[in-house]
Amino acid sequence: MMGTGNHSAVVVFVLVGLTKQPELLLPLFFLFLVIYVLTVVGNLGMILLIIVSPLLHTPMYYFLSSLSFVDLCYSTVITPKMLVNFLGKKNFITYSECMAQFFFFAIFVVTEGYLLTVMAYDRYVAICRPLLYNVIMSSRICSLLVLVAFSLGLFSAVVHTSAMMNLSFCKSYIISHYFCDALPLLKLACSNTHLNELLIFIIGGLNTLVPTLAVAISYVFIFCSILRIRSSEGRSKAFGTCSSHLMAVGIFFGSITFMYLKPSSSNSLEQEKVSSVFYTTVIPMLNPLIYSLRNKDVKKALGRFSVRS
Repeated sequence: MMGTGNHSAVVVFVLVGLTKQPELLLPLFFLFLVIYVLTVVGNLGMILLIIVSPLLHTPMYYFLSSLSFVDLCYSTVITPKMLVNFLGKKNFITYSECMAQFFFFAIFVVTEGYLLTVMAYDRYVAICRPLLYNVIMSSRICSLLVLVAFSLGLFSAVVHTSAMMNLSFCKSYIISHYFCDALPLLKLACSNTHLNELLIFIIGGLNTLVPTLAVAISYVFIFCSILRIRSSEGRSKAFGTCSSHLMAVGIFFGSITFMYLKPSSSNSLEQEKVSSVFYTTVIPMLNPLIYSLRNKDVKKALGRFSVRS
């Protein structure tokens, strides 16, 4: 730390990590190393499969490849540093590295939420407006929707990071977490954090509420359309195209809501860490598995790719 007047400007933080029990560090290192390798292989594999397989050159898989890219990026922002910390005695992170980690994490986590919303809209158009699907979901519109998702992520990250960088950190330099997230950082600030808390409540609330409502409304229309399908085979096929997406949405927004929008009185450090682990490391690994194991087109494309190779 460096002294500046009556305050101390923190130039180095210490990340407490997931656990303080030394005997758990090595097993956790290998566990999260396996999770990260599966995340990289799964998401890169999904992106490459979608690129090389003409069968998957549709709007649905274009959005899925964008989701895989985001999953890969925001897992990479968090997990490699966590792995290094499992093996290090002093888990230092500089102020600039901490703010950069917070910034990129905010971009990708917000973008993920809006991409899941875009995918719900794609399913709505496919099931409720099938004859107009190719017109509505043109390549230009698809690219625009992905660009909007990334733009909203960038906007949120700039706002939150700018507000965070205006704070003074003089209470402590020990972050009771395994990465530089908003809530643990705010607990260390010695300046007024009211604006930051307001931004988390308003922008974070909107970034959770708007996608959740949009997804819910989309699926109300989708289920109404599915129930009007006369053949059980048709209904089963329509439900099948939505089940993977619904599972991904439920896991992602459920853990995010628990982490950021629960009452402050129910704050528990261990609960926060478990919730954080879920959406920073486990979900990016699960998404390609969910979509590949529950999707006939992906299985078919994977089979054709395997035969060629």
